[in-house]
Amino acid sequence: MLTLEYLSTNANALIITAGLFGLLIGSFLNVVIYRIPVMLDNEWREAATDILEEQGVNVEEPKSKESEESKPFNLVVPRSACQTCGHQITAMENVPIISYLFLRGKCSGCKSSISVRYPLIELLTGLLFAFSAYQFGWSQQTVATIILSGMLITLIFIDIDRKLLPDNIVYPLLWIGLFINIDNTFISLEESVIGALAGYLSLWSIFWLFKLATGKEGMGYGDFKLLAALGAWLGWKMLPLIIMLSSVVGAVLGILILVLNKKGRETTLPFGPYLAIAGLVALFWGNELVSQYLLFMGI
Repeated sequence: MLTLEYLSTNANALIITAGLFGLLIGSFLNVVIYRIPVMLDNEWREAATDILEEQGVNVEEPKSKESEESKPFNLVVPRSACQTCGHQITAMENVPIISYLFLRGKCSGCKSSISVRYPLIELLTGLLFAFSAYQFGWSQQTVATIILSGMLITLIFIDIDRKLLPDNIVYPLLWIGLFINIDNTFISLEESVIGALAGYLSLWSIFWLFKLATGKEGMGYGDFKLLAALGAWLGWKMLPLIIMLSSVVGAVLGILILVLNKKGRETTLPFGPYLAIAGLVALFWGNELVSQYLLFMGI
């Protein structure tokens, strides 16, 4: 029988359980990634309408299917459905990865293609959760790493889709990082607080230097907040590594994306995913990378 005591003493069972749990959470993250931006759009639209109406402006706005007052739209309702034909996805059609393979990547109602990104996010989440259990074993660090991984995956794909890092995800990520380190889960609380401050101010400074030099904004404020959150989780000592890794990943993937999509140099690419990927690398291998670098430099 699978019990907490059994998982605490059996590493393989813990890894497999964490991976399966990750697949389930990955399925939910697909919902979050799609719905959070739509929910924010609806909130901003309603707020703007209220302001205009207070100023005496008559606003006649067509309602989208997601924003109709008679149909609440949040992370729970309505049920997930095919965006082409409206077929409601049943429980059997929502089993992570397996359902996609069984349906051969097509809606059971209209046979339109289902994006392969959905099972890939489920698989990515499962692998990261399993690797967290492998890396940290039965510990508070595993639970914390699972939380961090899930939230970073969500931010990565929202930023790719909408060039947006929502405050209602980034701020909780920052506060959870500070809370997690109260009892030195990854670093001391002092390092965590300094990391949050240094993370925000470092990119904030780069932003203004770039803007003064070029007259353009090279990144968004969400990037500052995300690096502040990573600083809260991993401490100020990891910030140089995160910035360096994100720049390398951004340069390589950015050039590849521009070449494959045949887009011009003026195309804007979100920086948040590169920061998040660099943060995950620093989480799992940061200490080893820093040690190897110092050894290489003879320090």
